[in-house]
Amino acid sequence: MFADVIVDINNVEVDKIFEYSFFDCKITLGSRVVVPFGKKVLEGIVIGIKEQSVYPPEKIKPILRLLEQTPALTKETLAMMEYVRKTCYVTRALSMRLFLPSEMRKGKVKEQFTRTVALIEGLDLEQAINSTKKNAIKQREALQYLSENGKTKASIVAELFGASALNGIVEKGFAIIEKEKYFRSPYKDLTFNDKNVELTEKQKNAVASVENTDKTTSLLFGVTGSGKTEVYLDLIKRTIAKNKTAIMLVPEIALTPQMLKQLRAKFGDDAAILHSGLSAGERFDEWWRLRNGEARIAIGARSAIFAPLENVGLIIIDEEHDGSYTSESAPRYATVDIAKFRANLSGAKLILGSATPSIESYKKAMDGEYNLIELPDRINKRPLPEVEIADMRLEVRRGNNSVFSSALKFELEKCLKNNNQAIIFLNQRGYSKTVICTECGHVQKCDACDVSLTYHREDNSLLCHYCGAKYKMITACTECGSPFIRYGGTGTERVVEELKKLYPEARILRMDRDTTQSKEGHFKILNQFSAREADILVGTQMIAKGHDFPFVTLVGILDADMSLHFSDFRSGERTFQLLTQVAGRSGRAEQAGKVVLQTYSPENSVLRQAINYDYVGFYNQEISIRKATAFPPFTDVVRVLISSEDDDTALSATKAIHGQLNALYLENREKFKFFGCMKAPLKRLQNKFRYQVLMRIDAGEEELLQTIFITCDKYKSRSIFVSMEVNSNNLT
Repeated sequence: MFADVIVDINNVEVDKIFEYSFFDCKITLGSRVVVPFGKKVLEGIVIGIKEQSVYPPEKIKPILRLLEQTPALTKETLAMMEYVRKTCYVTRALSMRLFLPSEMRKGKVKEQFTRTVALIEGLDLEQAINSTKKNAIKQREALQYLSENGKTKASIVAELFGASALNGIVEKGFAIIEKEKYFRSPYKDLTFNDKNVELTEKQKNAVASVENTDKTTSLLFGVTGSGKTEVYLDLIKRTIAKNKTAIMLVPEIALTPQMLKQLRAKFGDDAAILHSGLSAGERFDEWWRLRNGEARIAIGARSAIFAPLENVGLIIIDEEHDGSYTSESAPRYATVDIAKFRANLSGAKLILGSATPSIESYKKAMDGEYNLIELPDRINKRPLPEVEIADMRLEVRRGNNSVFSSALKFELEKCLKNNNQAIIFLNQRGYSKTVICTECGHVQKCDACDVSLTYHREDNSLLCHYCGAKYKMITACTECGSPFIRYGGTGTERVVEELKKLYPEARILRMDRDTTQSKEGHFKILNQFSAREADILVGTQMIAKGHDFPFVTLVGILDADMSLHFSDFRSGERTFQLLTQVAGRSGRAEQAGKVVLQTYSPENSVLRQAINYDYVGFYNQEISIRKATAFPPFTDVVRVLISSEDDDTALSATKAIHGQLNALYLENREKFKFFGCMKAPLKRLQNKFRYQVLMRIDAGEEELLQTIFITCDKYKSRSIFVSMEVNSNNLT
């Protein structure tokens, strides 16, 4: 027999299917195998089996061994792997890696086993105790312990009563030691209680609409606090009852424990969690629980869309609009597109849920491609929080140079006095955004990137938020030597410092990338705040989504128009979504909520629509602008990014690629709305010089996209990196 194998090596030159012979009948589609490759021995995946080969037998090398008895990839995930390769324009190996835990591929993690001890079945405890010698006190105690506690880890029994006592009761035939697989379960301390929630009529109608529609995709458009989660849980319950499996995606790792808590309460160990924040062992064990059918519900961030489930009946993407669902590193995939392909492949229902759907999704719902379901009210008709705009221009004129407006200070004092909780949102971590010399105006920048360094006061360092490089804080300007240094811009660290001065009695937590670096960092902070161990939570966008804190009655939004001024056609959409989501954290229980939105552009139409929760008004305005300017969803924005450690090499490759693409542009001018070549917005990143060719072409021109990819792909080399992105979430 012969096998077609993809070898796990990410190199364009060997991006091919290789043929090997085998005699092991257990090798099948999706099996992980070890094969000889040149002078190396590498791992690979079997993607085809055949009886005959077109090559002479002596030229075909044999598969060396099978890595696991169960094929790692199913027919469905093999089809998904090929879809990712074609649509994300990456090698087969790079596509394959999405579907396997990285530590498993590298052989760095394996199944873990433990020794357990239990009394033999039918043992007469009294007779066994009486038959031991009178001085064998520890053996008697061990027998009594096992009788009361059942099967226990052998190490625990040995620690409590001694190894000799353990060996004694085993040798006498009273107990038996067995080797058992040990599951490294994440979030072991998670406590949960199943709340038997009765769905409202609108929630029941939403469930029925999903069940009865003949469309694969449904858009659940519900305001914050409208009960979308209960709809999800009910649909999962119905899916499991049909003996099918389900995938539940959330936008942030911070939200996975909260969702897992609810799923475990209803479905127990049927729910498994997958995300990059788990330890290697935990991720390995959870992955295999899903692959072996021991768990039927996968919960996680975007990578959980590749979960090794079979017979998928339901895929849910909560907060579908969120930018985190688009991968910013190769393979640059859009989770919604992968989910659509998987749903069509398995005959599953796909639910996209959001209070602020993406422009693309809402348009498809308006055009009838998606089934539109609306939940326009909060549960029990609770009102959406009142929003007050604080004009920071007036605050400055009044002499208030604080990061807090007088309106926000007043509301904070009232909130704390009433023993309620507040959330303060600022989408900038660190202490200050820039460090500037007041003498010469020099801004401290990263040595490897064309970006300013952010000051982090906690460890007195300067940090690059792009490459992660860390520098000692300066005491004098590195250009002119002046000791007069000023901090520009405000970050979450500085906000916490100011709050402590204003409200010394208040308990304050901070949640951003710096405070959540440990595996359970998100979980611990959210647990503390949920348990009312803090009065104020300060954070970046990770606090904006999906959290439900019943005692939060105030949300303060600092620098609300920060994202409005990015040179990105999605800046208005992102601002509207973020502000609406953050505001939605307030007033979710019995008490009314309040939002104070600080801005220097109070007349901006996007902000006005956000404070009125007018998504439809915002959509109508935005879609007309997109149509007039030929931006997505009416076109595809294509970026070819060229980078190299040598500027001349990068520039030379860019000129060559531009020349080839320019010929293609001239042949297909009617399909192009824009074509241009330029430096990337960040000219240098991680010590690489970057250039780009930007194009806007008519939406859906798959053949043209493939031609662009093939044209650019041949310029890749060890010294030149070339990538192609379609509708990237971040063009910096």
